[in-house]
Amino acid sequence: MGSTRYDMDARFDRARKMGYASKSAGEIFTQNAKRRAHESMNPNGISFLEARDSSVHPNSFPIILGLDVTGSMGHIPYNLIQEGLPKLMGGIIQGGVPDAALLFMGIGDHECDNYPLQVGQFESGDEELDMWLTRTYIESGGGGNAGESYLLAWYFAAFHTRTDAFEKRNQKGLLFTVGDEPCLKTLPASVIREIMGTGQQTFTHKELLEEARKKYEVYHISVLHSDQAIRADRGWKELLGQYCVSITDYRDVPYVIKEIVCKRYKEDGYGDQQGWNQIQIF
Repeated sequence: MGSTRYDMDARFDRARKMGYASKSAGEIFTQNAKRRAHESMNPNGISFLEARDSSVHPNSFPIILGLDVTGSMGHIPYNLIQEGLPKLMGGIIQGGVPDAALLFMGIGDHECDNYPLQVGQFESGDEELDMWLTRTYIESGGGGNAGESYLLAWYFAAFHTRTDAFEKRNQKGLLFTVGDEPCLKTLPASVIREIMGTGQQTFTHKELLEEARKKYEVYHISVLHSDQAIRADRGWKELLGQYCVSITDYRDVPYVIKEIVCKRYKEDGYGDQQGWNQIQIF
């Protein structure tokens, strides 16, 4: 985690200069034209990504945001860079969470895609977060199989992140995945070795969920923009209960995350689960 802050004025100026409001997704997400992930977001060989305290952020609060970048979901990163990310980070800061450290992941399909997992770094500054988001390759893949690889976010969070929040204060971070498909049920050891460079054990999605929950409160945001997504949402509700939040408008993603982050932070202890199925969106 760096020592920079999220500066709304600086972000507004940079967005204007970069033309985020008028450029196409292809112009902003330049890896799309190259048809490959940015080398800095390749998880292969990574031991740990760390969210550490600093003089600027003495109480770092880790948040992982895993974005489905398959064909039906690529518009969400585009919305985030245009307007959603300032709303998210600005809302979190204004809500009383000054030391949020946000890590972007790009999630695809490990059965079909070339780049099923992309990872940035835990960051707090506006320039750094924009950089990782726009480096993401919107592969627009996926397939006609049983889901997408949301369990890769759980795997990486469980085994390849370290945070001062957990190690110093016994506080869990927050992990969000956003998508419209079911979660694939198995992560083979061979796939882990291909993605990470090492790996000897095959995991089920439920095993990885439990591992991730040791250090993070795990949420999924279901985007209900199709009949298939509605069917997938039923499975997420069975798996996560009230930790699955369902929305019909993808533009509500920043508001949902902001609400959860601010509520959990203020409750300081993360133990009271009453009312979490009634997130207020505004």
